[in-house]
Amino acid sequence: MRPKRWFTSKTIWLNVIAAGLVALEAGWGVLQPVLPVNFYALMATLLPVANAVLRVLTQQGISR
Repeated sequence: MRPKRWFTSKTIWLNVIAAGLVALEAGWGVLQPVLPVNFYALMATLLPVANAVLRVLTQQGISR
């Protein structure tokens, strides 16, 4: 099976979006006022679980 291109990886996109949201919050503080109080704890739990699920479902490696 041929490796897929990196930009088609759901795992990479999940982490890019999470990193972008963290950077947005760290730089401008725009997310905290509109998100529930427990949001950060929920994301700290769900992001590793989502990464693990996507990794288990992955059947191909990625290439450049």
